[in-house]
Amino acid sequence: MSDPKRFGKVAVLFGGTSAEREVSLKSGRAVLEALQRQDVDAHGFDVVDAAILEQLRTGGFARAFIVLHGRGGEDGVIQGALETIGLPYTGSGVLGSALGMDKVRTKQIWQAAGLPTPKFLVLESESDLDHVSTELGFPVMIKPAHEGSSIGMSKVERAEDLPAAWRTAMQYDHAVLAEAWITGREYTASILGDQTLPLIRLETPRSFYDYEAKYRANDTKYHCPCGLDEQQEQQLRALAQRAFRTVAASGWGRVDFMCDNKGQPYLIEVNTVPGMTDHSLVPMAARAAGIDFESLVMRILDISMTRNVQRDVTIQHA
Repeated sequence: MSDPKRFGKVAVLFGGTSAEREVSLKSGRAVLEALQRQDVDAHGFDVVDAAILEQLRTGGFARAFIVLHGRGGEDGVIQGALETIGLPYTGSGVLGSALGMDKVRTKQIWQAAGLPTPKFLVLESESDLDHVSTELGFPVMIKPAHEGSSIGMSKVERAEDLPAAWRTAMQYDHAVLAEAWITGREYTASILGDQTLPLIRLETPRSFYDYEAKYRANDTKYHCPCGLDEQQEQQLRALAQRAFRTVAASGWGRVDFMCDNKGQPYLIEVNTVPGMTDHSLVPMAARAAGIDFESLVMRILDISMTRNVQRDVTIQHA
């Protein structure tokens, strides 16, 4: 990583048209400025239409740094588009991105692999709400199956509040997930290549770690060290790394999970393009590991080079 010129011309992709556009704009600008401060030939693009592909194809770019959150950027769409023009990129590939963005299939894969995750139901119509009380009980979390940043999510404690929560989630997605509520502590594990960074324990006075708590509130607490003993933390880091790999995620990302009052972990979701703002968790965990923001973005970019070299070798021997 000593010579920034070895990365070539880098396109930083951010913004987009998803519900997480606001966060992506902040994340992308932070990444772009960090790369430029280290003399990387980095150029920012707000990805709002397909014209970006021609700009990237003809612009002499060597690779792309993806900081697009949500649909179109975190679900395999931009990854597949970059594959078609042969442009290497950061983060997970098409499959890992698509699976990580789909909360239902992520949980189904975890269940099949014997990994712990809360019980859930898919609510495809309002008539499915009748099964929530008998199969999951209350409280439950209602969430869109393909959104991030806690957008469209609601904690529901009574059956009479289910329809409103379901309709809120349906504004963002045709598939809605009802997930059994886990009472306990919330943690997040940041993944950087083969390394799992120190765990962060999240604490908010709100009913759950929602959009406001993530990006705007000043009373959210981030505990790092997380308060677990070394053996417990190492076990949970290993679980997070396994959960990440099981859904074909790679490069860098984040795994969120809960531990109930008995210490039993429950995997919640994978983020394959986590936030990179001043409130974001991956940079916070990196700092705890002695990695500043500039070094973090360079590490992510460097991993993209290694991954694509390995991919090229695999293709040549296929």
